[in-house]
Amino acid sequence: MTDTMRAVEVPEAGAEFELVERELPDPGPEAVRVAVDACGICHSDAFVKEGSYPGVSYPRVPGHEVAGRVDAVGDRVEGWSEGDRVGAGWHGGHCFECEPCRRGDFQGCENAGITGLTFDGGYAEYATIPAAALAAIPESLDAVDAAPLLCAGITTFNALRNTGAGPGDLVAVQGIGGLGHLGVQYAHRMGFETVAVSRSSDKRDLAKELGADHFLDASETDPAERLQELGGARVVLGTAPSAPAIEAVAGGLGRDGELVAVGVPGREVSVDVQGLVGNRASVGGWGSGHARDSQDTMEFSALRDVTPEVETYDLADAGEAYDRMMANEARFRAVLEP
Repeated sequence: MTDTMRAVEVPEAGAEFELVERELPDPGPEAVRVAVDACGICHSDAFVKEGSYPGVSYPRVPGHEVAGRVDAVGDRVEGWSEGDRVGAGWHGGHCFECEPCRRGDFQGCENAGITGLTFDGGYAEYATIPAAALAAIPESLDAVDAAPLLCAGITTFNALRNTGAGPGDLVAVQGIGGLGHLGVQYAHRMGFETVAVSRSSDKRDLAKELGADHFLDASETDPAERLQELGGARVVLGTAPSAPAIEAVAGGLGRDGELVAVGVPGREVSVDVQGLVGNRASVGGWGSGHARDSQDTMEFSALRDVTPEVETYDLADAGEAYDRMMANEARFRAVLEP
């Protein structure tokens, strides 16, 4: 084994990515070193690239969709061994001591680490990851497919399974992009009557291939009215980060309906409160999950053949891949293969 590795770092807020040689990191006593097979590129990587998240220290290696193999194990780590296939997502470990942790809400940890943000992530050949942040990757799941599931996958899967929707209920997925193309697959495989909502008519065939029972072209029809004609949505999963698009579907909620936003628009979203009151409906949000949630996501995906559509890149092309993702040109997730 060499003593160095390739990594892509952001030297300072707002700077361009730099491909550098770094010393091979040693895991701490409660961490493992992961040989990275694949790392997805996510819109949230902009927090590091642009310095818009408080407290980021530089230089920093981004990447919170890390899929690879355990290469070295810290002295106090139990349950993981060299060669294990593991993944790490946004949730970069928890303290076990704060009030949310004491109540078992590890996702809400007040001192949680963030992979690729509070510590170096997966835009590299190797990464050190806290053991508490690790999820086992099923053997049948390819690393390139697993990587996006550790953010886009867990976010949509975990949001849907934590709603009150049951088999046969009408569930709409607003937006058929990096999040939505997975959301449609999960909704279909969870047994929901699945509605794909998009302003891009050319995504109709794709949505049906992914499992949608209905496709609503929001550029030609009022999606809220159409959802009401279908009986009213038990859940609307808002994946596209567009306030007007979210506002357009909010009126499609049925009795006890839930609008769950996972894509974050650049401005506030307005909703008709009287409509919410009348239907006893609600508006909320959902953000990814902890390591066990990531493992659940990958296990379900392997069991029911949920697969992301990806573009793959070498580390040297991280800047190009990031720019395509930010310009909404990637179809639908960009993945680095160190």
